[in-house]
Amino acid sequence: MTIQPSTNIANKPVSSARSIKRLLQQRWLVVVIALILTGLGAALTGILFKSGVDILLRWRFRLLDQYPSWIILPTVGIFGGLLSGTLISRIAPAASGSGVSQIMGYLRHRNVPMGIKVGLVKLGAGILAIGSGFPLGPEGPSVQMGGSVAWQMAKWLKAPVAFRRVIVAAGGGAGIAAIFSAPIGGFIFAIEELLNSARPVVLLLVLVTTFWADTWADVLQEIGLQPGSGGFDTTLGFQLEREYTPLIHFLPIDLIYLIGLGLIVGVLAELYCRYVLTMQRQGNIWFRNRLVLRMALCGGCLGLIYSCLPETFHHSAELKHLIAGGKADISLALAAFIIMFLTSGLAAASGAPGGLFYPMLTLGGAIGLACGFWVENLTGHVPSTYVFAGMGAFVAGCSRRPITAMFLAFALTKDLIILKPILVASLASFLVARIFHEHSIYDRQIDLELTTHDSSSIRIGPEDKTTIELDQSINQSSLSKPPRPPNQKN
Repeated sequence: MTIQPSTNIANKPVSSARSIKRLLQQRWLVVVIALILTGLGAALTGILFKSGVDILLRWRFRLLDQYPSWIILPTVGIFGGLLSGTLISRIAPAASGSGVSQIMGYLRHRNVPMGIKVGLVKLGAGILAIGSGFPLGPEGPSVQMGGSVAWQMAKWLKAPVAFRRVIVAAGGGAGIAAIFSAPIGGFIFAIEELLNSARPVVLLLVLVTTFWADTWADVLQEIGLQPGSGGFDTTLGFQLEREYTPLIHFLPIDLIYLIGLGLIVGVLAELYCRYVLTMQRQGNIWFRNRLVLRMALCGGCLGLIYSCLPETFHHSAELKHLIAGGKADISLALAAFIIMFLTSGLAAASGAPGGLFYPMLTLGGAIGLACGFWVENLTGHVPSTYVFAGMGAFVAGCSRRPITAMFLAFALTKDLIILKPILVASLASFLVARIFHEHSIYDRQIDLELTTHDSSSIRIGPEDKTTIELDQSINQSSLSKPPRPPNQKN
């Protein structure tokens, strides 16, 4: 059944900003509550995701202490991929993939199922996949989980489609804010990547949601959902939490070195984009809609690869800490870059529910650290900003969003001095990457991942189907122009 838009709606479209303002005037208290609960939902799912992954990783390490890695890593990878793939394919196929492209597809009026069911499946399947060794990050699932929670809030609110799209984007940004403790980064991500909007009312709604998510995340961490990592203390209140505290010196000569770093990273970032997309295309060709087999085989392959490597590579989070802390030498940095480059592309090709921001940050930090060693050997100067500038530059080169990249890398140190070096390298990387291709990796992933969903026998209930059709019909009517009288001149 297709729901046709009424003649009144089609002939009298209302701008999204105006409809949102009217909703705020008429039901402002309900909207405020919806934004607060959206922030809470994004923070809660993000914290549960990180906690669940940590529990599985600790269990895997305990097994590694007792049995050989060549048995444990492939076995855990196979069973993790098998369980995660089964959960997705049987309950919510839209929960596979990175999560960012799904939210972007929804905001571009594609048939993307949303709601609490998708968010919960993304939560459980993502914990199983990443916890069993898939080298992906929690930020992509957090974006989709936050957007799904927001969509459900808007549905309960019976909000107009314009507000629904804004709150879904805000929920996605809230997921970023909760995972990275970066409310500004989440805000910029929602505006720059998801909405491409600068309307004041839209900015206000997104800003409130992302900051609420960061606040809720700090509180939830403090009360015990993920102890020891929050920025809120019951006696001292909210505290500034830095993941890393490097000693930063920024000199004028560093501008030249940072531009050079950005040029190198921009080329490598575009190569990474093409590699990941090629792997995903090949996965679609080889496996088509057999997601369970695809993820199980990829989990086993990843386990075999990591079982042949030193223990340092068995925990990707610890590897990232070594690189960001500057404790890795040049050989480890280059090895980390190569291994993460290859394995994260394989993991993405499997359809596993995991994000790419985390691998991007590790890859950028590794190449920044290696380039820093080379500059020191050639000139005797040690650029102390290269690691975090490399992180931001790699994200900017892949996402084509330098401002988002700058604030995500900045969130790791929360040191204002680091902002300018990151921005210089990010802009250089962004400009170089755009020479090779205009669109980001997420723009190019939309057709790949959503086409896979469309051909995967997605089980959409009658209520979901009606909602999707209603969203499409209202979106089309709101984007169409009122019919012009036949005699009206241009």
